[in-house]
Amino acid sequence: MPSTAPTRDRNVENGATVLSSVDVVEDEVRNVEVSHKSSQLEMEGLRKSEAAKTAFLTGFSALPWLIKPLYGFISDGVPLFGYRRRSYLVLCGLLGALCWGSLAVVVDNKYAAMTAILLSSLSVAFSDVVVDSMVVEKARGESQGAAGSLQSLCWGSSATGGIVSAYFSGYLVETYGTRFVFGVTAVLPLITSAVAGLVGEVPIKASSGDPKVKLTKMAQFISTSKSQLGFLWETVKEPNIFWPTLFIFLWQATPTSDTAMFFFTTNHLGFGPEFLGRVRLVTAVASLVGVGLYNSYLKDVPLRSIFLWTTLLGTALGLTQLLLVTGVNRSLGISDEWFSMGDSLFLTVLGQVSFMPILVLAARLCPPGVEATLFATLMSISNGGGVTGGVLGAGLTQVLGVTSQNFDNLALLLLLCNASSLLPLPFLNLLPSESELAATVEKAEQAQRDFESSKQD
Repeated sequence: MPSTAPTRDRNVENGATVLSSVDVVEDEVRNVEVSHKSSQLEMEGLRKSEAAKTAFLTGFSALPWLIKPLYGFISDGVPLFGYRRRSYLVLCGLLGALCWGSLAVVVDNKYAAMTAILLSSLSVAFSDVVVDSMVVEKARGESQGAAGSLQSLCWGSSATGGIVSAYFSGYLVETYGTRFVFGVTAVLPLITSAVAGLVGEVPIKASSGDPKVKLTKMAQFISTSKSQLGFLWETVKEPNIFWPTLFIFLWQATPTSDTAMFFFTTNHLGFGPEFLGRVRLVTAVASLVGVGLYNSYLKDVPLRSIFLWTTLLGTALGLTQLLLVTGVNRSLGISDEWFSMGDSLFLTVLGQVSFMPILVLAARLCPPGVEATLFATLMSISNGGGVTGGVLGAGLTQVLGVTSQNFDNLALLLLLCNASSLLPLPFLNLLPSESELAATVEKAEQAQRDFESSKQD
């Protein structure tokens, strides 16, 4: 038994090298898209639109992230060119490059642009599911510390990609224009396609060309799909998976005031694209700091403690935005720019620290055979909670009469949104205790052993 541990660790490290490379590219693409959106808001005069309407519209590009279980189901059950992971990474990279390339040289109207952005988001979301499934495969059976280190490496790589893109994208947009940046961005997904060739995956034997054999294979696939769906449903119904998932949704679904604050900082305070790029750079660095803090000091801390204290601290720090809205920060001798930057830094660190244990827990609980599907389901529920929070925030923004030009009730909006973040705390007991978590992990590991035994038989 002791001799297997070093081999397992080496496998985790080797796989993590590939995974971290993909994560860097994915986050660079996501951040370039965010940079473009901010610049377009500035350049095309979209800042005159209503804050509530904008909050609803920003959820459009998030749609592919809400159906991630479908991608997981496809990846787990439908091998492409003999591979369940590698081929899909290559295909997603090519789709992403095509979308950004079309934005650079072809697209000339808003409908075509929305289609290209939606398909680009689809390519990133699908590849994200594939990478997550590979992380789950390598994290399963590892200790909480090892699983936490693997997640930290991947998310640290993602934060590194965010830093690189935040540093360069704002400058490139202002200097060379958005179409040039789109052209540069089109190259990045091709790196994902190239790195996918390094994925160590055993090819699945191709079926015979005989029509009868193909029909048999199709029947087997349908039967396997039904079994996977049943297995997935039974797994999701497991109390120590269902209740934490419900808590995660509630935790993410509290209303937010992000869109209203964006209009306040751009329309009222006059923050331009260059400064917004600096803020993105700071938040990307802060995300990396959050990953480092979690990996170094917090990966063995109980889930309930992390959620409790990060929520309390996050609410307290979120209320400091009232100082910016009311102008008190200037009375204290702190400029709007420095205050906004510092506020973003601390909130991002806390947000990353509180999000890491969700990933570790989900990765450790996923049984074999449905890694991509279950992990994607858990993440889609989390994303769905975030979208719900955005919609609730948009509704609250409209009710209070906060618009892109009217910020009379913005302070009240901030107060209500931050206070609502405390609402999930009474449900902390939905999270498993350490003993319950250990039992659930053991159950998942037993499922893995049974799965391996069935393959040998």
